[in-house]
Amino acid sequence: MDFDALDAVDMHVHVEQDDHGCFSLDQELLDASAAYFRSGQERTPTIEYIAAYYRERNTAAVVFTVDAMAGTGHPALSSEEIADAAAAHADVLIPFGSVDPHAGKAAVARVRRLVADHGVRGFKFHPSLQAFEPNDTAFYPLYDAIAEAGVPALFHTGQTGIGAGLPGGRGIKLRYSDPMLLDDVAADHPDLTIVLAHPSVPWQDEAISIATHKSNVYIDLSGWSPKYFPPQLVRAANSMLRHKVLFGSDFPVITPDRWRADFDALDIKPEVRPLILKENARRVLGA
Repeated sequence: MDFDALDAVDMHVHVEQDDHGCFSLDQELLDASAAYFRSGQERTPTIEYIAAYYRERNTAAVVFTVDAMAGTGHPALSSEEIADAAAAHADVLIPFGSVDPHAGKAAVARVRRLVADHGVRGFKFHPSLQAFEPNDTAFYPLYDAIAEAGVPALFHTGQTGIGAGLPGGRGIKLRYSDPMLLDDVAADHPDLTIVLAHPSVPWQDEAISIATHKSNVYIDLSGWSPKYFPPQLVRAANSMLRHKVLFGSDFPVITPDRWRADFDALDIKPEVRPLILKENARRVLGA
């Protein structure tokens, strides 16, 4: 991948459908998420769709699914198939893997296989959807394996649109996505690069504090239109966290076009914009 030739790197793109016609979530959760984000575009994009979409925009996309079989009972899309399909579009796609933390030693072994055999460049976790407390030391061997592989771990933080508006939120618990749980992980795994995904509403100040305190912690700005960013996040991005925040859209629920149009309207310093749009991602990805 020629990073110099790209305009941007989108750190947060979901693969919602595979080539077998299977979906990443059941229909009720897909519909609830679409309603929450008021998304009208293609809702279940395949790898091929994503590659063409991002190639038109001269933008790289970090692509992944979430393996939440234990948390939701819904069979996950294959991270192996996603990574192998992404390899055919290596000019624009960067594959991340996902493993179910509840799989224990099998998850650790799968992390190593995904990196060694399928070229995965990082891992995605969604503590609320996967129903786990990320600072539980039972999951530490998983983080050790990711750190040993030299790739980052991307964690959903804050509120989620998945389950939003449904009775009991479909049993999905927001507290698992409190970024303070990841402060423990970052402290105990200093060699692990951690990305806190999304403005961490209602824990934005905590996320800023962690990213300021821990050199191995970053924040991606996906999942919210920039016009709704908390003001303290904009201030931090312009100053002390200028090298720690990353462009991410959360496609398909938010498009990179919408995100970047709203980002252009933010009061972000000219010298900071290229850091957020591309250069900070290069550092996280080791590119």
